[in-house]
Amino acid sequence: MREAPAIDRFGAGGFVVSGERIEGSLLILDDAARPWSPRSFAALTPADFAAVIAQPAAVEFVLLGCGLRMLPPPKVLREAFADLRLGLEVMDTPAACRLYNVLASQGRRLAAALLAV
Repeated sequence: MREAPAIDRFGAGGFVVSGERIEGSLLILDDAARPWSPRSFAALTPADFAAVIAQPAAVEFVLLGCGLRMLPPPKVLREAFADLRLGLEVMDTPAACRLYNVLASQGRRLAAALLAV
């Protein structure tokens, strides 16, 4: 397994992860950062988490950054994650970036799904 990437900065519609700029939203899974297609929190569906759902044993939980303000996740997401017995932690994107860096540095197995701000 490779070293977990670090989120260096966020804002202006994207992220800087381990020195590399990624435009738009971000998914970190299996210690790999990649662009993530969702643009709005309200429109999220379980299909947006297909990569995570395909390998639920790979992570302890998903850290979901929902934008500039903390919002409750859509019911369909809560139900899908409950059915998979996979944790879903939701917070604003700035807090999620900070928490991701701490948990990843501790070697925790998590996925980060972060909407751009």
